[in-house]
Amino acid sequence: MDTFLTFLAGGLLQYSWWQVALVTLVLTHITIVSVTIFLHRSQTHRGLDLHPIAMHFFRFWLWMTTGMVTKEWVAIHRKHHAKCEREGDPHSPVIFGIGKVFFRGAELYRQEAANPETLKRFGHGTPDDWLERNVYSRHSLLGIMIMLGIDLALFGVLGLTVWAIQMAWIPFWAAGVVNGLGHFCGYRNFASPDTSTNVFPIGIIIGGEELHNNHHAHGTSAKFSTKWWEFDIGWGYIQILRVLGLAKVRRVAPKVKLEPASAPVSLQTLEGVILHRYEILARYTDLLKKAASEELDRLRHTRKQGDADCRWSLMRKAKDWITQNDDALEPAQREQVATLLAENQSLSTLVQMRRDLTRLWESSSASSEQLLADLQAWCQRAQQSGIDSLEQFAYRLRRYAA
Repeated sequence: MDTFLTFLAGGLLQYSWWQVALVTLVLTHITIVSVTIFLHRSQTHRGLDLHPIAMHFFRFWLWMTTGMVTKEWVAIHRKHHAKCEREGDPHSPVIFGIGKVFFRGAELYRQEAANPETLKRFGHGTPDDWLERNVYSRHSLLGIMIMLGIDLALFGVLGLTVWAIQMAWIPFWAAGVVNGLGHFCGYRNFASPDTSTNVFPIGIIIGGEELHNNHHAHGTSAKFSTKWWEFDIGWGYIQILRVLGLAKVRRVAPKVKLEPASAPVSLQTLEGVILHRYEILARYTDLLKKAASEELDRLRHTRKQGDADCRWSLMRKAKDWITQNDDALEPAQREQVATLLAENQSLSTLVQMRRDLTRLWESSSASSEQLLADLQAWCQRAQQSGIDSLEQFAYRLRRYAA
C-alpha cells in the first residue's frame, strides 16, 4: 500500500517539484523547437530540408505533445502570409482584435483547420505517407492521450499538471504571443507591408519566433535574426543539425551590400534596392519620423505666434500618420495629413518621395529599363531637393547592390 501511494504521489522518477518543473521546461522547449524548425521553417517556407530521421522525430513529438496535423498547420500559416491582415487572414489582430487572437488564438486555428478549401490550396507538399494518413492525421488525439499516460507514470499525480502545461504551451506562445503580440507591439527592423513586429530581440522561449518582423520581411529565410544583437536559438539548433548531416539550409536573408560611393545607378543598384526594399523603407520611415519630430519641436517654440498653436496641435496628432500608406488611414486621418502637408513643403516633399520610391517595387508591368530610369530620376530629384537628410539618403541608396 505504501509503495502504491508513493508511486501515486511521485511516479517512477520520484522527482521533487523543482525537478519536475525543470523537466517540463525541457519538454515544452523541444515542442517549440519542433514547431519552429519542422513546421515553420522547413515545411511551410522551405527554408531548409531535414533528413528523414529528424523529420520523423519532429512529426512524432508534435503528435505526442500537441495533436497538431502538419498539413493543417502549414496551410493555415501559408494562408496567413498570403492574406496578411486582409480579409481571409486566419488570425490577424487587425481583423479580429488583439484580445480575441491572444486569448482565443487556438480557437481561430481550429476554425480554419476545418476549412477544406484552405487545406487544398495551401497544404500542398506536406507528408502524405502511411503513418501520416493512418496514424498522425487520423488519430491526432491518440498521441496526446499517450503523452498523458507517460506523464502520469513518470511524475504521478503531478504528471497531470505537466501534461496540462504541455497542452497549453503552443496555444499560448504560438497562437497567442506570436500571432497576437507579434502583430501588435514590439520593434520593427523592416517596413514590411503589415504590422508584424519583433516581440523581443532574444529568441529563446519561442525558439526564435520572437523575431516575427524579420520573418515577415524574409519569409523563406531559415534564420530569423538579422541584427548583430539579435539571437535566434532556432538557428543555433539548425546549425547543429547541419553539422550532424540532418539538415540542409536552402535560404537565408540576404545581407546588405553597398558599392563604392562613386558607383553609378545601374541595374545592379536597382536589383539591390528591390531586394532590400523593406530595410530601405524602414530607414526612410526613420528619416520621416525625425523630420516630423524636428518640425514639432520648432512649432513648440513658436506656439504663441499667430496660428502656430493650431499647426502644432495638428502636427502632434498627425506625425505618426505621415509614415503610413494612405490606405491604412481613416478618411479623417488622411484629411488631417493632407492639411499638414499643405502647410509644410519639406514634409510634403519627403512624403511624396516616399510614395514614388515604393512604386519602384510595387510596379508589376514596368520593364527593368523603365524602373532603372525611374530610380535614376528619383535619386537626382532627391539630391536636388535641398533637404539634407533626403540628399544623404539618396547618396546611400545609390550604393545598394544585389
